[in-house]
Amino acid sequence: MKRLIYIFSALFVAVNATAQVGINTTDPQQTLDVGGSSATVRVDGLNSTNNPTNLGTGLTTRVYVDANGDLVLDDDGKVGLQLLVDSENYLEDAETPDSRINQVGTAFGYETAGNPTDFAASTFTLTKNAIVEINYSVSWSIYKTRTPAADNRIQDGEARIIQTGVYFRRVTDPTDPYAGPAITYELDDPTGTPINGGPWCINMNSSGTTCLETGGLLALNGQFYTNSDQDDGAYRNFKNTGSDYVRLGPGTYVALFVGRVYVGDVASVGAIKAYLGSNNDELQIIAHYYE
Repeated sequence: MKRLIYIFSALFVAVNATAQVGINTTDPQQTLDVGGSSATVRVDGLNSTNNPTNLGTGLTTRVYVDANGDLVLDDDGKVGLQLLVDSENYLEDAETPDSRINQVGTAFGYETAGNPTDFAASTFTLTKNAIVEINYSVSWSIYKTRTPAADNRIQDGEARIIQTGVYFRRVTDPTDPYAGPAITYELDDPTGTPINGGPWCINMNSSGTTCLETGGLLALNGQFYTNSDQDDGAYRNFKNTGSDYVRLGPGTYVALFVGRVYVGDVASVGAIKAYLGSNNDELQIIAHYYE
């Protein structure tokens, strides 16, 4: 026993003498230097089991240092991240009038489309000002008539752009995602900065001649579509993806989708119809809180 005490004492003196500790390294560069190509450090108090602010397996959670030098995930709400929505199938898998987008040629504007599969789980509440991060992958299909069927594939060879985006509404009715007003300005301030240079038209009439509602659009993206072979051309299981950020204030919100079909010649094959949410749609919303 005395021999073990002597060894421990010698190590303690050596550490204090050099004021540096190296783990898996022979040349500590800092007071504590953990080396090795696969070395890791685990703090049990920061893991998902012990800390509800940890985003969980497969996700990255930011770690902060507070005024006391402690490693924290959320410094008493002053800083931190919160995973608000993480859905692997956000919109109903349906090709219905609620998910339909009418081709309007070169008219400027978008149409709302798609209903959340679980409205209650899709709503989220910000407790303070936050930078809201949004990431999505939304599916779509396209036909030359109102009837969504393989026999109604487009075959005119015209190049079209199918664009999608996301906007927020303030939740006023827990049973209706479209009842509340669309958010147009950052921090929901009517005298503030319009989102992405808006306001944007988020709801056009079916002919594309009148804008029915405006809002702030995020993560706008799109891709080209063309087909000249009615029998073999693809018409379903396409995906648009997008990421964006916006500053929002405290309140309860829901994210919804818009889309548009752009083509130079609207007379080429008739009234083209696209549908959002015909397959799985992923949506992730993360709050980056700040003072």
